[in-house]
Amino acid sequence: MEKPSSALIVVDIQNDFCPGGALSVPAGDEVVDPINAAMRSFERVVLTQDWHPADHVSFASSHPGRSVGDSIDASGVAQLLWPDHCVQGTKGAAFHPRLDSDRASMIIRKGFRPSLDSYSCLFENDRATPTGLEGWLRSVGVSTIFLAGLATDYCVLYTALDAILLGFEAVVIGDCVRAVGAPPGSGERAIESLKAAGASFARSGDLR
Repeated sequence: MEKPSSALIVVDIQNDFCPGGALSVPAGDEVVDPINAAMRSFERVVLTQDWHPADHVSFASSHPGRSVGDSIDASGVAQLLWPDHCVQGTKGAAFHPRLDSDRASMIIRKGFRPSLDSYSCLFENDRATPTGLEGWLRSVGVSTIFLAGLATDYCVLYTALDAILLGFEAVVIGDCVRAVGAPPGSGERAIESLKAAGASFARSGDLR
């Protein structure tokens, strides 16, 4: 069971990141049921959403002549270009219909600034603009965060790394995450980076 000082952060379980979505994570929907089960072990649950305007800087469509997978300089920040995804107010930005979103104590929306993307749930990609999540976690006495969601090699990875830098203990629930796998091998490299940074790993069954 959870410690009083812990919280579960459920990262971006949105339609566009699940099979059939605009930026589908392979088998992304397979994490929904174990996440729902894991949420029952936590008093504090945070859900996060990518929440992009239609002309967001991360969209290849916002940069004529550029393609998905290209990298650009966006006001001094390296920006990988993606398909249009998780546009504010669209079905793609909504939580997966099976996700038990009623369990959420807090919902954090990120990437809503047109010229700034956000992988981490704690900071935007300029590494300076906070999302507000850190302040809430500290206000309720959280020192350990458990991480689940999409995707291992981007938003889960950067959230865990930022959490560790901020002094939180980070635990990744291995059966509750999936990787984009782009570029090839990024999922495996993310796991190596997490271990090297000091993240721990658990299974959803360990939480009961």
